[in-house]
Amino acid sequence: MVVGVDGSERALDAVRWAAREADRLHAPLLAVNASGYPDLYVGATVPPPDGLREQMQEQGWEFLREAERVAAETAGVRAELRLSVDSSVPFLIEASTSARMLVLGSSGRGGFVGLLVGSTTIALTAHAHCPVVSVRGEERPGAPVVVGVDGSPLSDDAVGHAFAEAAARETELVAVHTWSDADTEVVFSAARMDLDWEPMEESERRVLAERLAGWRERYPEVSVRRVVERDRPRDQLIEWSQRACLVVVGSRGRGGFRGLLLGSTSQALVHHAECPVMVVRPQRD
Repeated sequence: MVVGVDGSERALDAVRWAAREADRLHAPLLAVNASGYPDLYVGATVPPPDGLREQMQEQGWEFLREAERVAAETAGVRAELRLSVDSSVPFLIEASTSARMLVLGSSGRGGFVGLLVGSTTIALTAHAHCPVVSVRGEERPGAPVVVGVDGSPLSDDAVGHAFAEAAARETELVAVHTWSDADTEVVFSAARMDLDWEPMEESERRVLAERLAGWRERYPEVSVRRVVERDRPRDQLIEWSQRACLVVVGSRGRGGFRGLLLGSTSQALVHHAECPVMVVRPQRD
């Protein structure tokens, strides 16, 4: 388990979450700091000031030692520490190749040692080789894990991770499947179409049941609540984040009328959810 730290309070929140998760899953914890040179000096003809690299390294080790202390105090977890002066995104993508998950704060310092700003999180959810958790809002111990299911194979990896999280936390799993959006409603209204939604809703309930079936056999101890709504996915999932301990989504979906786990949905959750969000890329990406 890898957690990025940059000295900000949001990054320390990520360390606390990662420490509890590492303890829950009996997984090792690696805290990393990778700030890179300030943008002012990237590609510039003027070299950085003498001693800047050393100053960045000294500051990075201070951040890492603080993260080590916080992890130990939070969950009795001993974190391994790693420092790099490379740019944060390439370094963290490389670290993700052997990580169980990558944990980031919802925002960071920016400026001189900026590491965990929103753009970094979005880049990592798109390119990391493991699930990425953006720690934000409240974790709410005992609350359910919520997973977005779009009915396609692309969401299977997200569903699997959600079941594993619910099992490890001994809590309920809420599987949310939406199958319409506001734009579609506008089109139908404009065309004065009087549709019978009931057969479509019943079909979507079967789709959700089929996508959950194999995972329910693998995790029989997990209680599952199925939710099917004719609504936009991001609206439903953001609403559920107000009473969840974790929301799990795929990094993208199949798109079109019934696409649920689009990049726009995962990005909206990373920015607006009121609990930690796990974004899972399909393994075949």
